[in-house]
Amino acid sequence: MGRSEAQHRIEELKAILWENSRKYYVDNAPTMSDMEYDFLMHELEDLENQFPEYRTPDSPTQKVGSDIDAPVGQNAESEARREFRKFPHQYPMLSLSNTYNIGEVEEFAERAEKTIGGSFTYSCELKFDGTAICLTYKNGKLFRALTRGDGVYGDDVTENALKIKSIPSVLKGSGYPEEFEIRGEILMPYESFDRLNREREDNEEQPFANPRNAASGSLKLLDPEEVGRRGLICTLYHIPSDNVSFSTHDEALKAAESWGLPISDKRKICKNIGEIEEYISYWDTERRRLPFPTDGIVIKINEMAYQSLLGYTAKSPRWAVAYKFKAEEALTKVLSIDYQVGRTGAVTPVANLEPVLLAGTVVKRATLNNADFMKDLDIRIGDWVYVIKGGEIIPKIIGVEESKRTPGTLEPVFPKVCPDCGSELIRPEGEAKWFCPNIDGCPTQIKGKLVHFLGRKAMNIIAGDATVEQMYNLGLVRTPADFYDLRKGQLMMMEGWKDRSAERFLSSIADSKKVTFDHVLFALGIRYVGEQTAKDLARHFGSIEAIASASKEDLLQVPDVGEVIADSIVSYFRDPVHRIEIERLKASGVQLSMEKTEETTSDVLKGVTIVISGNFSISRDEMKALIEKNGGKNSGSVSGKTTYLLAGSKPGPEKIKKAAELGVRVISEEEFMGMIPGAEQPTDENNREGEQLSLF
Repeated sequence: MGRSEAQHRIEELKAILWENSRKYYVDNAPTMSDMEYDFLMHELEDLENQFPEYRTPDSPTQKVGSDIDAPVGQNAESEARREFRKFPHQYPMLSLSNTYNIGEVEEFAERAEKTIGGSFTYSCELKFDGTAICLTYKNGKLFRALTRGDGVYGDDVTENALKIKSIPSVLKGSGYPEEFEIRGEILMPYESFDRLNREREDNEEQPFANPRNAASGSLKLLDPEEVGRRGLICTLYHIPSDNVSFSTHDEALKAAESWGLPISDKRKICKNIGEIEEYISYWDTERRRLPFPTDGIVIKINEMAYQSLLGYTAKSPRWAVAYKFKAEEALTKVLSIDYQVGRTGAVTPVANLEPVLLAGTVVKRATLNNADFMKDLDIRIGDWVYVIKGGEIIPKIIGVEESKRTPGTLEPVFPKVCPDCGSELIRPEGEAKWFCPNIDGCPTQIKGKLVHFLGRKAMNIIAGDATVEQMYNLGLVRTPADFYDLRKGQLMMMEGWKDRSAERFLSSIADSKKVTFDHVLFALGIRYVGEQTAKDLARHFGSIEAIASASKEDLLQVPDVGEVIADSIVSYFRDPVHRIEIERLKASGVQLSMEKTEETTSDVLKGVTIVISGNFSISRDEMKALIEKNGGKNSGSVSGKTTYLLAGSKPGPEKIKKAAELGVRVISEEEFMGMIPGAEQPTDENNREGEQLSLF
C-alpha cells in the first residue's frame, strides 16, 4: 500500500470507528458487531505503525471511547445524559487491548516473562459485558460513582448507583482505607434484559440491542427509582488506588470482598500459558450457563510490583490483555422478507432464512426490527447474511456478506399500506416503527387483541391462537364481548370440537366473570397499560367508570403513569366503539370495579416487592393476595428490584441462588406473617399440607 492510499484508508477508518464508538457508548444502539469493530481497530493500528507520520492524537487508537456529551434527540434515555455533572477520575480509566487469537495471548505471556524474568502468576477473570463504573468510598461510605466517560472525566451517577442492590452504600468489616477507588462493571442479567425488552415492545418502544446497551442506558436514566427497577447488578475487579497496599491483585480483591463489595468468584490464579488456555477453553462453553453476559477472559499479571514494572500505553495497561470469545454465528441465505402486524398495529419486517444450525437450534427466521434497520444493513432478498443469537437467545442478523451478492438479489420495499387490511401506514413522530392505524378493523390486530384478552394473566380463558383463528374465520367473534354471547351449538361448528370441548370452554367463560377488575383492565389491551399499571389504575380509581371519566391530570396522579400512558387511556375511552364494548362486557357480568375484599387492609408492605417460592400453609394465590392487600407487589422472578424472596418449603434452587447473587434477603413464611397485622402463624400441619400443592 502506497503512502497516499494509506493516508486515505487511515482517515476512513478513523471516521468509521469514531462514528461507531458514538453509537456504542452514547446512543446505546450499535450497528456494528464487536468483532467487526475490533478488526477495523487492529487494521488502523497496523497502518499507523507502518506509517507513523499519519498517527494523530485524536486517533481512536490513542483515546478511549466516550459516553459523555450525548446528543439531544436520540431517545428519552440518551437525552438524560446531559443532566449529569462531570468529575475527573483520580486515575485515568483506560481500555484493555484485546484479541480473538489465542496466539496473541501466548505472545502477551512471552513478553511478560521476558520483561519480568522471575517467577510470577496470572489472575484470569471473566470479561463482563456491561458498562464501566468507578466507585469511590470515603470513611466506609459510597462517596461518588462515575461512568468511564472519556477516560479522564466521567458522569456522576451516584444516586443511580445507590439504587443497585449489589452496590453497598456502607462497607462492612474493617481494614479498608479512609478513601479508595474500586472499578468494575454494571451488568443487566438476561432475565432483566428480556423483561425490559418485553415491556418496551409492549409500549411500542425500540428494544435494546443487547444487555450491555440496556445496562448503559439504564445507568444514565434521570430517575433513580426507575434505575432500581431495571434489575441491574454490579461486579468489581480492580482497585487502582496507591493508598491500598497489597502484594497481589488477588489479595486486593479478597479484601474488597470482605468489605462487602461484589467480587466475582469465577476468577482463577494461573501459573503458565497452559493453565490460561484451559481456563479460556472451560469458560468458552460454561459461560452459556451464566445468568449474565460475558464476552471473553481478562488475563492480568497478578503481582502488583510487576504491574508497575510493565506500565501502560496511551490507552491500555501492558500488564493485562482481553481474549474475546467469538460469538457463534452462521452464514445463511435470505429467502424472503415478511411484514408482520402486531397486536398494537406495529409492522415488523422478518427475514425468512435458509434453515441453519446455530447454538444448538435450527434458525429459520430473524427479525429485522424496522425500516431504518433494513436500510442501514442494506439487506437484499437473496443475500447471504451473518446470523448470531443475541444474548445467546434471539436470532439476529448482524451483517451482509456482500462478496456473495449476485445480480438476482432484490432490494426490499417496506410497505406503505398494512399487509393485512390495506390501511395506509403511519409513523408517529419519534417512533422507529410504522403502524397500521386501523386498530378496530385490521384482522391481525383484532385477532391479536382477542388472544391477549383470553391470556392467563388477563381473563384466563381456556383457548389460544388456533381457537381464535377458527372463531374469527367463522364470524363468531370480532370483539372480546362476543365470547360471552357464544352458545354451545356455535362452538360445535368448529373443526375438532366435540361436546366436552364446548362445555369446557363455556365453563372457562363463566369462570372468567369472577376475574378481578385489574385483570379485566389489563385484558382490554389499552396501549401501554401493562399488568402492573392496570393494578395501579384499578386500585386508584376503583371502577371502569371512574377511569373512563378521568382527565389526563387525574391519571397522572397514579404512580408510574406518565403522559404517554395517560394520553393513551384518554384516547381509548374517548372512542365510542370502546365505550360500547365496555357496556357489553358489563352486561355479561364481567368485573369492572374493585370488590370490597380486594381493597388493601394495610400499607405495611407499601413499596415492597416480593417473590414467592415453594410451599406455604396457604395456597400460592392466597399468599399473593395477602401481599397485595397489605400494599405490596408480587413479582415472578428475583431481580434487582426485589425486596424479599419469601421462601416456603422446597423453594426453587435457582431463585435462592439468584437472591444470594443479588443480595436479596430471603425470609420465611413465619417472618412474613410477623409483618402482617393480625396474621396467624403457620403450623407444621399446614406446612405439610402445603407440600402436596408444590409447583416445583
